[in-house]
Amino acid sequence: MPRPRKKRRICFETDVKYFKPAGISKRELEQVDLKKEEIEALRLKDFLGKAQEECAKEMEISQPTFHRLLLEARKKVTDSIVNGKAIKIEE
Repeated sequence: MPRPRKKRRICFETDVKYFKPAGISKRELEQVDLKKEEIEALRLKDFLGKAQEECAKEMEISQPTFHRLLLEARKKVTDSIVNGKAIKIEE
């Protein structure tokens, strides 16, 4: 049986739930889903410029877990920009 998933601390909430390329109908676009914890990882590391150790501590997760979250979030955002996909932020 797998170990239960540890709850991640998220200190940021946004009213924005969807981004899409301009001029293309929403129904014509592929969509990338970003989890709240991935947005938080991006915010802490890339927007606020904090050290990875500090970010992991703030989210109450291990550094390797934080690193995996950050890599996955960056991959999704890059995919949506490069391939013209919409980004949906988990509620």
